[in-house]
Amino acid sequence: MNEAQSTQAELISSYPRAGLFRRLASLLYDGFIVGAIWMLIGFVVQLVVGLDTSELVDGRVQTDPVLGNILFSLMVASCAGFFLWFWTRSGQTVGMLAWRIKVVDRDGGLVRLRQAVVRWLLAWPAFLVLGLGYLWLLVDAEGDALHDKISGTRVVVVPKAP
Repeated sequence: MNEAQSTQAELISSYPRAGLFRRLASLLYDGFIVGAIWMLIGFVVQLVVGLDTSELVDGRVQTDPVLGNILFSLMVASCAGFFLWFWTRSGQTVGMLAWRIKVVDRDGGLVRLRQAVVRWLLAWPAFLVLGLGYLWLLVDAEGDALHDKISGTRVVVVPKAP
């Protein structure tokens, strides 16, 4: 890390932590984008395999289990790719840009791939288990969510550009 990057990292490490509302609002924005990506994947899969892969049985749509597993795998991979790409390249997804928050490592630098993977894997249960991992930031002295603590990352509020 050169001197300019070191100075930038020190500046970023002094930024305040992002609160729960900003994080959830950012997640909602990103959820819309990931949902659109999933729709595109579904459309492409339907173009490739055709429209006759599902049938209506007793009022329920039955899909080929192999196709369902492939589609689910593509959805998980695209979601992971979306977040990991942005977190490791700039520290901000589109939703994070809109809400002026950024994920950084403990020193204020960009998140490494290993940290991003750990963060992404732990963010799911942090949200899905009654949001307890996110609510942790309300009681944490430093204002970090549980998955941030474990992955060695922080989410900070970026000041408005002059």
